Amino acid sequence: MKRSWVYPLVLAVLLLNLAVGAKIYLGAARPENHQDTAPANLAVFADALEQIRTEYVDGQNLTYQQLVYSALKGMVGKLDPHSEFLDEVSYQQLQDDTEGQFGGLGLVVKMVGGYVTVVAPMAASPGGRAGILAGDRIIKVEGRSVDKLALTDVVKLLRGQPDTQVTLTIERSAVGLVKDYTLTRAVIQMDMVKDINDQKEFPLGADQIGYLRILQFGQQTATELEAALTKLQRQGMKGLVLDLRWNPGGLLEQAVAVCEKFLPRKQLVVSTEGRHLVEKYYAEGRGDELKGLPIVVLANLGSASAAEIVTGCLQDLHRAVVIGEKTFGKGSVQTIFPLDDKSALKLTVAKYYTPAHNVIHQRGITPDIVVPITDTEEAALFRRHMPGGFGALSAAERAGAGEVVDEQLNRATDLIKGLLLYETLKGDAKPEKVATK
Repeated sequence: MKRSWVYPLVLAVLLLNLAVGAKIYLGAARPENHQDTAPANLAVFADALEQIRTEYVDGQNLTYQQLVYSALKGMVGKLDPHSEFLDEVSYQQLQDDTEGQFGGLGLVVKMVGGYVTVVAPMAASPGGRAGILAGDRIIKVEGRSVDKLALTDVVKLLRGQPDTQVTLTIERSAVGLVKDYTLTRAVIQMDMVKDINDQKEFPLGADQIGYLRILQFGQQTATELEAALTKLQRQGMKGLVLDLRWNPGGLLEQAVAVCEKFLPRKQLVVSTEGRHLVEKYYAEGRGDELKGLPIVVLANLGSASAAEIVTGCLQDLHRAVVIGEKTFGKGSVQTIFPLDDKSALKLTVAKYYTPAHNVIHQRGITPDIVVPITDTEEAALFRRHMPGGFGALSAAERAGAGEVVDEQLNRATDLIKGLLLYETLKGDAKPEKVATK
């Protein structure tokens, strides 16, 4: 057999083999009769799932649930920034946050220099009663070091069913103390509405202008707001500053319940429009509880979702003047769809529209009076409003923060003073009586 024609023959066979292989591969990836239906694609998914589980080099360390959950997170995460798949733990945390209470120790923690550090122990909480202080470091939970855990994972270890126990190892570096605390978890109630001092007292100053800050819109927000307004009105409040800065939002029905305290009954508050439904939400309260007293809403880039609903509603209806900076622009509606295994889907299903039918999503609310502040000023104000206030900061942080001047709040207060003065002058300017013959 001559080599002159053997080599071309072998080459032809190889090329034919490659072509057939490519056709088989491409055909498997995109069959001509492929249908965009759930059953057809679920078959592909199940095939891929099984191949990964049986052929992947470390597949023996994977569970089907891990693979499915990873696929769901990736799938939902591609939809938009606000839709997500929630495993059982994440779903429970979401419920705790919106309900405003959970089983825990009452310790507000954050990462400081790589350490899980107590920002502030809540008053009358298990952590506070045990003597844990702001600045203490949590180095172990149940004897297990937490130095390589994410903050969210540490929070999961701290939370749990009320009346269950957990042991923390606390390091107080200032005095070289390392101590174990065995604490019994209790129901922790989170405050949704606070005063100028981050308390629940709601004092009224000499100018008789009230101030309250809504931290987020949980199930108790409207109830706490009602109590705060009652305290302020009993002191003779003549105007109100409603601070929604750094408020990430929350429950739609609570945003409506907050608005209706300042609006007449049957007034449109917000509407939602989605693929399947258009819904309108109206004020169903007792009417304007402040009887027309001037209101200024403070907002900034940290004001989102339900906070933007309130801001846009009161602005559209000329019930409040908005001061500060443009809001975040998160004006979409997420609905929770529980799944059979206690996980859930959080899906965007609609968008919010203000009473004037202005869309909030990706546009935000532009203030009536724009009062910009520097990044340094904003950081200082944010630290002042964090749980524990300046008392929760380290000495270096307090020194670096300096005097905090809230120019946006000052402008809001000055505006209300001006409105009150104008009303007084208008009332005093009575027309003279002209005698008639």
